[in-house]
Amino acid sequence: MFTEIALFLLDTVFTLFGMALLLRLWMQWTRLPTRNPVSQGVFQVTDWLVRPLRRVIPGLGGIDWASVIGAWLTAVVFLLLVVLLSGADPLGSLPLILLIAVLNMLKWGISMVMWVTLLMAILSWVNPHSPVTPAISHLTAPLLRPIRRMVPQLGGFDISPLVLFVIAQILLMVIARLGAGLFGARFFGL
Repeated sequence: MFTEIALFLLDTVFTLFGMALLLRLWMQWTRLPTRNPVSQGVFQVTDWLVRPLRRVIPGLGGIDWASVIGAWLTAVVFLLLVVLLSGADPLGSLPLILLIAVLNMLKWGISMVMWVTLLMAILSWVNPHSPVTPAISHLTAPLLRPIRRMVPQLGGFDISPLVLFVIAQILLMVIARLGAGLFGARFFGL
């Protein structure tokens, strides 16, 4: 039971931090203004890792590679801790862990898209004038715009967030199947 609780806590903490690093990347990609509470909060949480990495890893092609590598390192550390808790040899599993960390990052990123989309939809119904609504709308706009061009509104309702949510869920299923196929369901069920 202790191992299950420890794994749950590790998964929660590392997933949230990995998502924060990927959210930082997403905010920079969409050029979300840094003077909003979402940006400031994400930068406060992730600066301790990204700033030192940025001294060594420059951004190229408009991508903040320090945030990408930070998220990957977070996934690697998480997987190493999971392997340690399971009683296996972390060094023997290291090549596999380095590859699974990439899939974990993809899972975190797609899950984050789902959560942000869901939050946007809920806020549009409950509190459309929330201070975080403009930031969330700004983040999701590049993802929803192509869907809105292809999917018409139904009875005046914009169903593009639902379509994005379904696409993200399908992608998560593909990643889970890919991970289980490549690395075995036992090890990838993280």
